Amino acid sequence: MNMKKRFKHIVGILFFLSFTTFSFSAGYYLIQLLPINLPNYIHYLATILLSLLIMFLLGYLIHFFHHSKRQHFVQEIIAALRKIANGDFNVQLDFELDEQNEISELIGHFNHMTKQLKQMEEMRQEFISNVSHEIQSPLTSIVGFAQAIQYNELTLEERNHYLTIIETESRRLSKLSDNLLKLTSLESEQHPFEKNSYRLDQQIRHIILACEPNWTEKELEMDVSLDKLFITADEELMSQVWTNLIHNSIKFTPSGGQLSIRLQLIEHQAVISITDTGIGISEQDQLHVFERFFKADLARDRTKSGSGLGLSIVKKIVEMHEGQISVESKLGVGTTFKVVLPIL
Repeated sequence: MNMKKRFKHIVGILFFLSFTTFSFSAGYYLIQLLPINLPNYIHYLATILLSLLIMFLLGYLIHFFHHSKRQHFVQEIIAALRKIANGDFNVQLDFELDEQNEISELIGHFNHMTKQLKQMEEMRQEFISNVSHEIQSPLTSIVGFAQAIQYNELTLEERNHYLTIIETESRRLSKLSDNLLKLTSLESEQHPFEKNSYRLDQQIRHIILACEPNWTEKELEMDVSLDKLFITADEELMSQVWTNLIHNSIKFTPSGGQLSIRLQLIEHQAVISITDTGIGISEQDQLHVFERFFKADLARDRTKSGSGLGLSIVKKIVEMHEGQISVESKLGVGTTFKVVLPIL
């Protein structure tokens, strides 16, 4: 028996002794108040019977109030569970307990659970709203321009222009669907995750070369410095990280700008920084830039805007590798994304 149980056992014995003493004292005192004199044996017998009756009544009252409180607690729990089952997570149990025990711990865990469920429901509703908005925009364009093509008065140039827009919006929908499936797979932890050792500098260099048509078209100056570095990671997933970050830097950097890509080994960590001289991100937007569906600049050209899922996917992949990603930016000056990964 541990100290806590032993202490409760001693307290219980003391309570019972005090309870018994009080009952017999009360019985003796009440018998003394009787206006008649009783023989000694009847006096003792009456005192014992009255004391037992007092013990019984007090015990019943204690049990009644304890049972009533317990019943009230159980009913509150059942009512709260019914609300949760009906989708109402705005539920909190509030009982005033005299001490910290298993019941108070249960109430605390229950309230924490409902709070988490409420937050998840709010996130789910926001997610559905964002997805609906993102899908509705390209669908509206596709339907509108498909109807416009049906007019015979259109020139061949106009018809081809509308078809190009339909194709672009269809690709946008496909990209959104692909990113949603990818993000869902990553967050459910069911996505294949295979680590192996490979040259990180070679991977980044290959992606830079793959993007060459994009940065040469805009006549961007590339400043690349990559230390020879081996890393243990999922090569395919990390490729998505560098592709997304480099594409974003190219996309939002004006023609004639500059991109700087660095890979360094600092204190047993791979530190990758991608810096551009693009339009930049405001301080307020930097706080939300990795959130799903968030678009840092709502005034951007629609042809440049994505689904707002790319950086969420990047952050999730980096965190899966126990790394960190951060952003520093200034409007009109440029942006730096920094990724820190452990060397395993």
